[in-house]
Amino acid sequence: MKKLLRNTLRSSWFQRAVGILAAEYLRLVWRTNKFTFDPSDVYERVEPQIPAIFAFWHGQHFLTPFIRNKDWYKARVLISRHRDGEFNAIAAERLGIGTIRGSGDHGGAFHRKGGVGAFKEMVRTLQDGCNVALTADVPKRSRVAGLGIIMLARESGRPIMPFAMATSRFIRLKNWDRTTINLPFGRGALVGIKEIHVPPDADAATMEALRLELEETLNEATRRAYAQLGRPGPQDV
Repeated sequence: MKKLLRNTLRSSWFQRAVGILAAEYLRLVWRTNKFTFDPSDVYERVEPQIPAIFAFWHGQHFLTPFIRNKDWYKARVLISRHRDGEFNAIAAERLGIGTIRGSGDHGGAFHRKGGVGAFKEMVRTLQDGCNVALTADVPKRSRVAGLGIIMLARESGRPIMPFAMATSRFIRLKNWDRTTINLPFGRGALVGIKEIHVPPDADAATMEALRLELEETLNEATRRAYAQLGRPGPQDV
């Protein structure tokens, strides 16, 4: 029985079905939540700096495909090669977001997880004028930003745009990243405080300082998004 279940979960037809259902559910959530934007002119501020690197926390990422509110916005998202990533990849592509498969981690598993190839592909994607989106967390360490995204900004010369999205109605799981499943028929908030630029000659000390700035900015954006909705953020529970 366990083998049958495992084979079903790994089957392409099942992964595709779940990915499509997830995408359509998220579309429903987006359409039935009334979103506010902080600042109100966030898109006018971002557009002149496209292509950019869009950063968000893991577990708070389900609605991020909908920041692409114009057809001419091109974007690709970094998704793990792990089999669980297949569901996310199928859902993202159905919502009009391209995918890059690999790891954003720059730890010991970087090569094994396809991190080198993914990093080069992200740089090429930005050079081609396409935005790149990825979670900023170090794997399994919630709300701790890794150096990978700082390295990407230094190599590509493109700004990092940290942002947070939240809804007033949600289910929050008790896992490592406090995954938040957004629910329909409520209110939403999108918060983008500021961009972060990494100089091409940034040394180790500068990169660490910018990593901490990214971490603090994402935490503040997340806190502000939930506060606007009168709900506790993942860092408050």
